Amino acid sequence: MIEDYKKAGRIAAQALDYGARMIKPGASLLEVSDLVEKKIIDLGGEIAFPTQISLNQVAAHNCADPDDKTVFKEGDLVKIDVGAHVNGFVGDTARTVDLGNHKDIVKASEEALANAIKVLRPGITLREIGKEIQETIQKYSLSPVRNLCGHGLGKFNIHDKPSIPNYDNGDSTSLKEGQAIAIEPFATDGVGMIYESSPANIFMLTNKKPVRNSITREILKLIESYNGLPFTTRWLVRKYPVFKVKFALRDLLNNRIIRDYPPLPEKRGFVAQTEHTVIIKDKPIITTMLDN
Repeated sequence: MIEDYKKAGRIAAQALDYGARMIKPGASLLEVSDLVEKKIIDLGGEIAFPTQISLNQVAAHNCADPDDKTVFKEGDLVKIDVGAHVNGFVGDTARTVDLGNHKDIVKASEEALANAIKVLRPGITLREIGKEIQETIQKYSLSPVRNLCGHGLGKFNIHDKPSIPNYDNGDSTSLKEGQAIAIEPFATDGVGMIYESSPANIFMLTNKKPVRNSITREILKLIESYNGLPFTTRWLVRKYPVFKVKFALRDLLNNRIIRDYPPLPEKRGFVAQTEHTVIIKDKPIITTMLDN
């Protein structure tokens, strides 16, 4: 299990670095997303979730549409979040690429992650981790995003318990030896709160049950092959016409068989994100560190 986590982490780290290097003014968000996902496969992994590339105020869950025309431009603050898995065990990692003058927001997020990792050990409480992140970000006169958090990782489960807060939330739950977690500080020059926008193009199967419509049944079979991990519209339209995909997704949402994950903008400001996957030990194993 630990070896699978390590391999997935290495693959995710290499794919993230590959993608981040391509993020330049004039580059295509869709092309970078497709190439990152291809890189994961080429490196011997599988995709744990669709590559998310979120710009400026959007903190997370922005994913390329099948016909996405977005290109990066000068001034953008670009978050890229990448996930790979090996036998269901996940490496989840993210970085912010600054195409403008947002160095303090980026540095606050990076430093908060580094400081949080320094205090990790079996027995540390969630509130202690959150306090470290919060205090680091606030040193830059910025705010942590309070309603986004890190998370546990499990087999074919990218958002397992516990939630790892980005501030001291008073939670005295302690981490245990061998737990796999993703820590992801979000720093902002806004108010520190995100909200759900629309439209969503990331989905996950949450309640498997029979469906009546033949189109929906056909597409549901493909969705089931993702083993309960998130997927995106872009993947489905490679195999089925757009009208069938739209119909099936609407049908599955209406029947509460899948749920959607819309983009998450900050209420007022720009957002930076940095993330590593860590296995809790006396000396923590950072699986998504490139030089590990």
